[in-house]
Amino acid sequence: MKERIPRQIARELALLSISQLPVNPKKLDKLANDQLLPKLVLAAVRTLRAEVQDTLENAAAELQRSNDRLLTSHTRANDLNTARTMVKEAIDYTQTAINQLGAAVEFPELIQLANQDKEVREYAKQIIMTVDEHRHEIDEEISTALVDWQVARLAQIDRDIIRIAVAEMKFLKLADSMAINEAVELAKRYSEEDSHRFINGVLRRVTEQQKREVASSPS
Repeated sequence: MKERIPRQIARELALLSISQLPVNPKKLDKLANDQLLPKLVLAAVRTLRAEVQDTLENAAAELQRSNDRLLTSHTRANDLNTARTMVKEAIDYTQTAINQLGAAVEFPELIQLANQDKEVREYAKQIIMTVDEHRHEIDEEISTALVDWQVARLAQIDRDIIRIAVAEMKFLKLADSMAINEAVELAKRYSEEDSHRFINGVLRRVTEQQKREVASSPS
């Protein structure tokens, strides 16, 4: 396992757990007090398993569509090019699933570090509770930075990576450049091939917005 510092491990646990948060804030408060770490681990496993399953299903569907196109075509160039594109997309989906499975292989060590390191546990809790408490405000920041897109239409893993970065910049006082770099690394590890570029662009627009807000606010 590539060595990662406690806060990087905490971000991974938070990322894999945010989608599993209870809707009821009172339940979250209870988990934060005495049950959050076990729930984090369970949520992380469930999330990663679902992501891998969805990705492999997408790959299988693309391969089936490609096969159908080839069987019904008469070797027309357009049909062959379309089938080739479908196969490429299937390969991309499969590669993403392989990357996610590679992360899963490291999970036992990740969990052990989380259990042993108080900083991991506490920072993961901070991220999760900050995202949960300020989700509306965070999503408004993201929405403004998106170009012809909506927060709800983002892939869930990408949306949660961006939420974590905005929460760290806006509420946990992490330097913008570091928050963006960490988000990019999470995207390379858990998301699709080109997602890190998209996430980098969105977060840079978020920081530009925040700088304009500070500059225009009364001193």
